[in-house]
Amino acid sequence: MKKKYFALFPLLFLFSVQQSFSQYNPVKAVGSIVSVQVDQQQVKLKTGNAFAEITVYTPSVIRVRIDNKPFQPDFSYAVVGKVLPVKVSINQNDNEINIVTDSLKAVIQKKQFAIAFYTPKGELINEDEQGLTTSWVGQSVTTYKKMQDGEHFIGLGEKTGNLDRKGQGYTNWNSDVYGYSIAQDPLYSTIPFYIGIHHQVNYGIFLDNTYQTDFNFGASNNRFSSFGARGGEMNYYFIYHQRLADIISSYTWLTGRMPLPPLWSLGYQQNRYSYYPESEVMRIAHTLRENQIPADGITLDIHYMDRYQLFTWNKDRFPDPAGMNAELKKLGFKTTVIVDPGIKVEKGAKAYEDGLSKDVYIKYPDGQPYTGEVWPGWCNFPDFTSVKGRDWWHKQVKFFADAGVSGIWNDMNEFSTWGQKAPDNILFDYDGRPTTHMEAHNVFGMQMARASYEGAVIQLKERPFVLSRSGYAGLQRYSAMWTGDNRAEDSHMLQGVRLLNSLGLSGVSFSAMDVGGFIGNPSTPLYAKWIQLGAFIPYFRNHSANDSRPSEPWTFGKDVLEIARDYISLRYKLMPYLYSTFYESTQNGLPVMRSLAINYTFDQKVMWADYQNQYEFGDAFMVAPFESTKDFGQVYFPEGTWYDLYTGAKENGRQEKIVPLKINKLPVYVKGGSIIPMQSLIQSTAEQPTDTLYLHVYNGNKANSFVYYEDDGKSFDYQKGNFYKRSIAFDPAKRTITLEPATGNYSSHFKYIKLILHGFDQATTIRSGNETLKLQDGGFTFLGAASNKTPYDNVFPVESCVIKQVTISNNSGNVQLNY
Repeated sequence: MKKKYFALFPLLFLFSVQQSFSQYNPVKAVGSIVSVQVDQQQVKLKTGNAFAEITVYTPSVIRVRIDNKPFQPDFSYAVVGKVLPVKVSINQNDNEINIVTDSLKAVIQKKQFAIAFYTPKGELINEDEQGLTTSWVGQSVTTYKKMQDGEHFIGLGEKTGNLDRKGQGYTNWNSDVYGYSIAQDPLYSTIPFYIGIHHQVNYGIFLDNTYQTDFNFGASNNRFSSFGARGGEMNYYFIYHQRLADIISSYTWLTGRMPLPPLWSLGYQQNRYSYYPESEVMRIAHTLRENQIPADGITLDIHYMDRYQLFTWNKDRFPDPAGMNAELKKLGFKTTVIVDPGIKVEKGAKAYEDGLSKDVYIKYPDGQPYTGEVWPGWCNFPDFTSVKGRDWWHKQVKFFADAGVSGIWNDMNEFSTWGQKAPDNILFDYDGRPTTHMEAHNVFGMQMARASYEGAVIQLKERPFVLSRSGYAGLQRYSAMWTGDNRAEDSHMLQGVRLLNSLGLSGVSFSAMDVGGFIGNPSTPLYAKWIQLGAFIPYFRNHSANDSRPSEPWTFGKDVLEIARDYISLRYKLMPYLYSTFYESTQNGLPVMRSLAINYTFDQKVMWADYQNQYEFGDAFMVAPFESTKDFGQVYFPEGTWYDLYTGAKENGRQEKIVPLKINKLPVYVKGGSIIPMQSLIQSTAEQPTDTLYLHVYNGNKANSFVYYEDDGKSFDYQKGNFYKRSIAFDPAKRTITLEPATGNYSSHFKYIKLILHGFDQATTIRSGNETLKLQDGGFTFLGAASNKTPYDNVFPVESCVIKQVTISNNSGNVQLNY
């Protein structure tokens, strides 16, 4: 009896510990489902510890919403997509609930709530980690997902590190990180959207929660990936498509797409911290024109203001801003100015007093405006999460419109203050549902950019350009984004490529990094490589700090001047291709600058660190950047046929190749089957090219198409049908190149099309209807003398491609060319 008693003691002790652990467990799980309510495309659940809603938005998008208390009214700054009518089947038994669409199946376990997603064929896409699922620690909520074998994770917006996020953890809390390291986290913006890839399937998860969020992709554990927030509810959207590109399209359908930017914003932008006084601004503009460096924009940093006060001009430096901007426009330049959110506390100052009287500033709980120190000194900050605050800002933008400004650059909008520690207890309106800084912080920058965009639309009466340093998911609806205060180092140049690619994977198509590096002094080879790279990023902005050496192209010597002129000129020749690619992004959300993971998702080599900096520029070009210190680089060619841009030399796909690296040439390749419209060289987009469109077609094994697009480049008339759009198709099986009938009410700028064929070695004629046209042999030079007018000798050898060419009339009807 005694022995039996002692034998039972460990079991009794274990039961007691388990009971105690369960009773006092600081981690609260969702628990088991106790009630189910089905309402058309939505399932509402009550569990032992929580409430949940599972909603079918589209056949490929399912929302999961969980909270440990009854739901507050639904609200999102990010999501603009609405629930669409969907054919959906919802059924249940004692163990599970099944939600089935044409594209996706969700299975919810009733005992210990957990959710798994499957393809229509029954392949597992993603599932909760059993035993962990979703739980709370205090106010923090986290969802744990089982990590699949060999799973890769990409995206998450502006995050440093490798393309593949596997093994890393990240935090979203918008921060001012001057001179950040290439491994630093967090940075300036929050986009809590990532894509998982495994076993020939890919999916997207968007966590729509503006509190500080944390993502773990197997950092410090080998069991799960997870995402969670320091407050608010668990609220995520699960997206599944067979193609990764379609996941991005669905994500941008959900959070919105970029509006069509003004054409001038795609041109070269010359910036510095800072250009002043007016005579210096005009000197820069005239020197660009004298050196025949095409350019469209000059940007003014904080020194244009009177003692850094917003909505002022320093009258000693800029006595006549409107007159200066009018002169710049005559030269083909638009002016962009910086704006910070802080309004200097100064009695009698117009903007400050007006904001005070209109009650637009964020406050402490006792009603006093929050005051933080920034460039002007102690400042108050408009509440951009309120209609009242945004409306006030809209009216202030008239100050810039009256001076002839065309672009608004939103800086310091994380928001940043000296000390970088704004209190948690600052109150925000949050569009009618008051909250604290803890929830509003990550959307402040986005809402400032929104107010700037809306104000510019009202005041400028045409398409504005807006740039922002900070933002949240959906920022692309209002603004371009740049990656902040980078450094003039090779590692930052390549890290910048990955940042822009990751932003593109996360819905932000219009993006930039400071070409040449903002902080420090680039070496001559580094500057040369960076300016080449700038020609192949969405927003081409050369920018440097005031304590760095001047960073204009002519400041690095004659050779670099020529390199810069060549590549900037190439970008302007490619403007029809670039503008059409931006238009495509407004339609389907695909980025202009594309990680190879978009089109070659399941090719493991695109995830390798050796090749993660390679990217596509639109659908035609593959760019392979390397450090400026290297003499050779290893390039990976994915599936297909590839052409050296400069020589036309062919490369087979699925191979690695070591290529020589030269200071005057960035490795760029063209995908077989590509269609690339180009134009004659211009010095700014205010200038009209010649009347001939150069249509380059590259032979390949797969059919391809390209949507060519034109409009006036500045107004909103395209929304009324005033555009010119036509699809151009290449079909190697039928041996045809087809220009479908043009749509829209706008007349093309081009009367003629010069068809330029690459890799069509055997073709001698081309047939258009009943007419047979002879193809002429020739050569085409992408680099070299930028203009016949250039008064400089070419110090680098000129390379050209062997081509076939013919000129035809630009008939807007159906044109089929048989070769």
